[in-house]
Amino acid sequence: MTPAGSLLYADALHKAYGPTAALDGAAFSVHAGEVVAIMGPSGSGKSTLLHCLAGIVRPDSGSVTYQGRELSAMPDAERSALRRGEFGFVFQFGRLVPELTCTENVALPLRLNGVKRKEAERTAQEWMDRLEVAELGHKRPGEVSGGQGQRVAVARSLVTGPRVIFADEPTGALDSLNGERVMELLTQAARSTNAAVVLVTHEPRVAAYSDREVVVRDGRSRDLEHLV
Repeated sequence: MTPAGSLLYADALHKAYGPTAALDGAAFSVHAGEVVAIMGPSGSGKSTLLHCLAGIVRPDSGSVTYQGRELSAMPDAERSALRRGEFGFVFQFGRLVPELTCTENVALPLRLNGVKRKEAERTAQEWMDRLEVAELGHKRPGEVSGGQGQRVAVARSLVTGPRVIFADEPTGALDSLNGERVMELLTQAARSTNAAVVLVTHEPRVAAYSDREVVVRDGRSRDLEHLV
């Protein structure tokens, strides 16, 4: 049974790659507006857990439930639609499309959802302004710094108004100053829209922006209350 108030909930997740067990009974939950950090050593299963929560990877057993719907029971097209609209993604290296301008990159999720170019780019510019990169709209990813590019990636993750943002080591390629600013902007923007953030990190200074921490070790999870 899904815990009361949970937006996204996973129970008893198992996932193996050949003989190697990546997840061994992991559980997870997040509420709307909550920031949860998934922590653990390299190879512990934290990225696999995030990929299962986002419907990118199907677990071998166990369930992932989003707003009362089990992801594994959805057809591929429906899961893809969730990832285009209700889920947002921020990756370690941004993964911006090098041939597009920064504005076009941020607008891309809207364009894929059928929004007309002018409206999509107007919404993209609004989010770029909130992420303090509005002046970079005409530039391409190769013409901006790593910190600026990651803010553009955060704007792209927010542009569709997602309910859940999945951030996989979003500051891993940044220096500490840029990393801090990216986390400040990401968490402020998410909370302003009541979006949940599921954050994978191995850095305590990044996890400090969360409300709660889930530690993954040997494919199993342990929920910790975040102490301020």
